[in-house]
Amino acid sequence: MNEDLANKIAQLKQEKNAVILVHNYQPPEVQDIADYLGDSLGLSRRAAETDADIIVFCGVHFMAETAYILSPDKTVLLPDIHAGCPMADMIDADRVRDLKSRYPDAAVVSYVNTTAEVKAESDICCTSANAVEVVESISEEQIIFIPDKYLGQYVKDRTNKEVILSSGYCPTHVKILPDHIEQKKKDHSDALVMVHPECPPAVTACADLILSTGGMIREAHDTDRKEIIVATETGIIYRLAKENPDKIFYPAYEGAVCPNMKKITLEKVIWTLKEMRNQVTVEEHIREKAYVAITKMLDTGNKGEKYGTE
Repeated sequence: MNEDLANKIAQLKQEKNAVILVHNYQPPEVQDIADYLGDSLGLSRRAAETDADIIVFCGVHFMAETAYILSPDKTVLLPDIHAGCPMADMIDADRVRDLKSRYPDAAVVSYVNTTAEVKAESDICCTSANAVEVVESISEEQIIFIPDKYLGQYVKDRTNKEVILSSGYCPTHVKILPDHIEQKKKDHSDALVMVHPECPPAVTACADLILSTGGMIREAHDTDRKEIIVATETGIIYRLAKENPDKIFYPAYEGAVCPNMKKITLEKVIWTLKEMRNQVTVEEHIREKAYVAITKMLDTGNKGEKYGTE
């Protein structure tokens, strides 16, 4: 990491009473400047608990929106305003309203990887860790699950609800193929295989454990296994290795890289803090509705997976 840039960021943080939130998929040098490192919802919740005036969210746009939804009294900055999420862009409010008109008896469950406008049209949000629990907590028997068809299928296979799937997916996770994992298992026969539920069913079928990013962080610490194959965006490998130096981590596929997650740099963090640029806000009538969907999820608890939120 560039120490001069890191020192400049530390100085600006102090001057402006800012906190830096960094997602697990961010580049190593950005992870190293984090006040809080984790998944999107967990970071937003931590930010809401701080007395910082400014939140610098090193992630993608929907994450910064979520931080604002939970902390409208704080200024939320996104170092690269073009850091979006293709999956989040695969559903919009009009499409949700259309689905609701076609299935009027269904409840709408939206993954946190959605825009504020989509959350506002939803009955409740979920994470990859608690999606099954959230769906089971709903009284309606028919569920519209948006936008990730693979996480939705994972939920559908584990509940008795009628789950109506959308067509969204994560372009990074679908790059990971069963052949990638099988080859890694041949090379490292004693390795534990952890797979994110955003991966297609043929890939999750190869897993020893299907876990959120938070779950992977905890399992990597708790397991006695010394070699671990990790099927998710490769950025998490840096944190796993740093926190568990006695273990070896192998990305299931080295090409599983999210280009939007890599748009954030130390220089951009300095620029956005110094100039107070790239502020992310949500219109109040949308924020209020999205806040209800998020807090309903939080009130449900997180028993479905003990390890995390996303």
